[in-house]
Amino acid sequence: MPMDTTSNPLFAILASDLRDLRQVARVEKECFLEDAWPLIDVITMLVFPGIIRLKAQVGDQIAGFASAEVRSGIGWITTIGVIPAYRRRGIARALLAACEEHLSTARIRLCVRRSNRAAQLLYQQQDYRQVDAWPGYYRGGEDALVMEKSR
Repeated sequence: MPMDTTSNPLFAILASDLRDLRQVARVEKECFLEDAWPLIDVITMLVFPGIIRLKAQVGDQIAGFASAEVRSGIGWITTIGVIPAYRRRGIARALLAACEEHLSTARIRLCVRRSNRAAQLLYQQQDYRQVDAWPGYYRGGEDALVMEKSR
């Protein structure tokens, strides 16, 4: 599932699998700290059927990762993160677009920490709007904002 990267030759968006476990787990830890998925969840995400798994590859390093799936007819982007050293290069936007391209649903949702204004701005620029809030969703009790894009 390679993506066309002609618009940005600095990275490639590629399918990910269990061979990427070590680096994907590192992306989770560096991006989400206390909210990082446990290793067993990362393994499950990388092998469970029906899940879209995409990595942003820079040379031989995974700089970012995203996954998505369909639940009850709605596409959900379940995780998207870019290692801090690789941010502000269009990688998150490219991962988001690639997930959207692989989801055939009319609506796509994702969750974001209420305090993560940079991510919220990115999602708003891509036509996501807040449709709900889940109180205390994240560790430490912070709310999740549920954002949705209709197409």
